[in-house]
Amino acid sequence: MLKKVVLHILLLQLGFAIAGTAAKAQDVATDTLKITIKQAEDLFLKNNLQLIIQRYNIDNANAQIITARLFPNPDFNYSNGIHTNDASQGPAYKDHSMGISQLFTTAGKRNKNIQLAKISVEQSKYQFFDLLRTLKFTLRNDFYTIYFQEQSARVYNDEINSLSKTLVVFKQQYDKGNIAKKEVLRIQSQLYSLQAEYNNLQAGIDTTQSEFKLLIKSGSNTYVKPVFNYDLDGKNIVSAVPYQKLLDSAYVNRYDLKLAKSAVDYNNVNLQLQKATAVPDFSLSLNYDKLGGYGTNFLGGGIEFNLPFFNRNQGGIKQARIAIDQSKVQLQSQQDHIESDIATNYKGALRLEKLYNSFDPQFKDDFEHLIQEVFKNYEKRNISMLEFLDFYDSYKTNTLQLNTLELNRVTSLEQLNYVTGTSFFNQ
Repeated sequence: MLKKVVLHILLLQLGFAIAGTAAKAQDVATDTLKITIKQAEDLFLKNNLQLIIQRYNIDNANAQIITARLFPNPDFNYSNGIHTNDASQGPAYKDHSMGISQLFTTAGKRNKNIQLAKISVEQSKYQFFDLLRTLKFTLRNDFYTIYFQEQSARVYNDEINSLSKTLVVFKQQYDKGNIAKKEVLRIQSQLYSLQAEYNNLQAGIDTTQSEFKLLIKSGSNTYVKPVFNYDLDGKNIVSAVPYQKLLDSAYVNRYDLKLAKSAVDYNNVNLQLQKATAVPDFSLSLNYDKLGGYGTNFLGGGIEFNLPFFNRNQGGIKQARIAIDQSKVQLQSQQDHIESDIATNYKGALRLEKLYNSFDPQFKDDFEHLIQEVFKNYEKRNISMLEFLDFYDSYKTNTLQLNTLELNRVTSLEQLNYVTGTSFFNQ
């Protein structure tokens, strides 16, 4: 009789816990943002401040082209006499002179500066798109991490709510002398362990939520709830794409690689500019002096340039050559890094795909059905409390492992998208 009373109380408390959880979810529904990965990307492209800042760098680089195309301004000078001891020249204020001069650059310096400015614009664009690639990878990873960790948190919530109510009833029964102390302690131990694990899991979700909300610029009091349908069961997605195709795509679409190549181009043009700098520029001038030393209303012309006897920009030319060699080594290093990343991530994604596809697709549903049957048997007292807890702990462990495996498989596809710079495997 006592067992039936305890059982009915447990079931009633469990019903209250589920109802309370549903009510709590409704209370916070106004602060919950349900979002798909496509909607998240749209908000990210529209609102992300880092991307907006990087766009201004492109505008600044374009402005440098305008500056490089401008010609030097002409110089104008004017002077008026203040005092003279020569009375025959008349009042001093009538003695004035003026002149105008124009600097002309040589050896194509202007065109080379324009070329450098254009390459700088390309580099700013490459930096923008590489930032976009990195932030988009972070956004998608955060989205899937939140989704799968919430699935795991749901398992903890169900068990914690159930055990919390069970512990209250068991304590009451212990006070009445109906059950042993060890049964209460067993429930307490299991509950405290679950609460600690759940707290660590929730802390990780909160951290990822914070980063994700910054990326899409949503309110800090908003709770993001990803909407996602995992449909990779039994699919050979990675093995269907040859490794060489991934590598070729990376060579074409990785903007950090394009940036490294443009650095070589920039330094080559800069070497030409430094060599041109060794060639002197010259100025042409036109002067007028009303009461000049050679007579009145003197008009003269002139040319001015420096003589490159000592400084022929030897240091600048040497630095430019060193920069070319350095940028070539950096380009090779970037190519090697890309090849290594693709090979490593491709192998990892294949391994995860093979591992996941080796599981029976019905395993998850069968296991959930099993735990329901275990609960029914516990309800009928066909199994003991310890057996029930062991079954439930096994269910929790396997469910968490499966969620982690599904997350790892999805993020491995995202990693391949990231290292190739191409959306081969977008879900």
